[in-house]
Amino acid sequence: MRRSLVCVCALWGVVTAWSKDAAEFGFSPTATGEANRAALQQALDAGGSVEVRTPGDYKIANTVFIGDNTTLDCASGVRFVKTDEGKRFAHVLLNKGALTKTWNHNIVVRGLEIVVNGMDFCDWKVFGLRGQLAFFYVKDLRIERFRCLDLGRGQYCIHVCTFEDVIVDDVRIFGWKDGVHFGRGRRFTVRNGVFDTGDDPIALNAHDYSSGNPELGWIEDGVIENCHDLHNPDRKVGYFCRILAGAWGDWHEGMEVQQGDSVISEGRLYRVSMPVDGKTYISKTRPTHTKGQVKLDGINWVWVQDEVVYECGVRNVTFRDCFLHQPRTAFSVHYDFGKWSRSHYPGVKPPQQEGIVFDGVRILYTNAVSFLSVNTPVDSVAFNNCQFGNGGIGFSANKEMAGQGYGDTLLQFTGCRFKGGPGWPFINCRVPGKRIILKATGSSWSNPAFWARIAGCGEDWQVASDLPGEPKK
Repeated sequence: MRRSLVCVCALWGVVTAWSKDAAEFGFSPTATGEANRAALQQALDAGGSVEVRTPGDYKIANTVFIGDNTTLDCASGVRFVKTDEGKRFAHVLLNKGALTKTWNHNIVVRGLEIVVNGMDFCDWKVFGLRGQLAFFYVKDLRIERFRCLDLGRGQYCIHVCTFEDVIVDDVRIFGWKDGVHFGRGRRFTVRNGVFDTGDDPIALNAHDYSSGNPELGWIEDGVIENCHDLHNPDRKVGYFCRILAGAWGDWHEGMEVQQGDSVISEGRLYRVSMPVDGKTYISKTRPTHTKGQVKLDGINWVWVQDEVVYECGVRNVTFRDCFLHQPRTAFSVHYDFGKWSRSHYPGVKPPQQEGIVFDGVRILYTNAVSFLSVNTPVDSVAFNNCQFGNGGIGFSANKEMAGQGYGDTLLQFTGCRFKGGPGWPFINCRVPGKRIILKATGSSWSNPAFWARIAGCGEDWQVASDLPGEPKK
C-alpha cells in the first residue's frame, strides 16, 4: 500500500504524519454504494489522515463512522451521493461514540460535499440526532469547506450535540431544513457561511422537539460570523437564527403531559414522544428505564440522559458581520408552545438567556419584520454597528409563564444605522410589568423624517437615547 509522507518541521524537531488515499481501500466513483461504504469505513478505521483525491461522485449506501484523531480530506470536485441500495439511511457521516455516548476527540472533515439525492429522514441511529453530517459527544471538531445544495425537508444538514470546541468554517448549505443545528455544548464558531434554507440557517436549540436533539442543556460561548442568509421567495419559514430555551420539573403522579414535555425522574431526564396532535395525557407511572423508549399509561417515554438538568438556554454568544437578505424575523429568542413542543412546563422557574451580542449585523431587506423577537427572560442584548431595516425588537408573553415574570432587560445600541421612516417601530413590548433599560449612542439614520416609536413603554423604563422620537424619555 502506497502512502505519502507529510513532514512538519518545527524548532524542536520534525513531526511526521501519514496520509492514506481512500482509493487504495477500494473507494471509487465506479463502485457501488455499499462497496464504497465498506472501503471508506476501512480507511477511516485506520485513523490518521484519509484523503479522497480523485474528483467524482461517490455513491454511499449507508452511514460511515469516524473516530478519534481522524481527518477526512476531500479534494475539490469530490461528492458523496446518498444511494438507496435496499435500505434507506439517515447520516452520511457519524462519529463512533454517538452510539454509546462515548466522547470522540480531534476529528476533522474537510472539503466534503453531500448530495442528499432525495434520501431524507429515515433509519435513526440515535433518537433525536438528525444531521446528514452528525456528531454527538465530540470534542475538538473541525468542519471545513463543506457543501450541501439539496437539503431535504426532514433532516438537518450539520447537527452537533453535546460538544466542546467546534469550528464550522466555509459552508454553503441550500435546501429546506436547518443548516447548522446545535444542541447542548460549549465553545463553538460558525464562520464564512452562505445559506439558502427554508428553515433556520443557524439553530441554537438548547431545548428542542423531542425528536430534534438527543440531549438537552446549555449552549454557551460561541461566535457566528461572516454568514449570509440569501433571499429566496419560496422559502419563508424559520429565522436566520433560532435561540430556543426550556425548563421542566420533577415527575409526580397525576401530572398532565403532552408531546415534547420533559421531566426528571430518579436522577434521569425523560421526554414524551407522542403523535403531534395536541392531546394531553395523565401520567400515573414513574418512568425509570435506563435506555430507549418505554410506554407507560399509554405515554411513550424516551430516556434522554443520566443527568439532573432542569433548564437550558443560550448564553454568551456573538453574531458578527452577518448579511441578511431573506425577509424573515432575523433572530428569535423563545420558548416553543404548541402541539409539537412545550419548552416551558407550566409553573416551573424559567431560565434567563444571557449575554447576546450583535456586532455589525446588517438587515438588507425592506420588509417590516422584526430584527429580534423575544418571549423568554434575557438579561442583556448589545447592538454594535448594526444596520436596521423596517423592523425593530418585539417582546411578547405567553400564558404558560403567567405570574413568573420576565425580569429586566438591558438593550444597548452603539453606532447603529436606522433605515426606517417616521414612527419606525423601534420596540414593541407586550409583557405586562416588564422593565427595559434602553441606551443608544452614536446612532445615525438615512431618512431625515425618521423618528423611533416605542409601544408598551412602562413607567419604570430607563431610557437614555440619542434617537429622535419617543425613546427620549
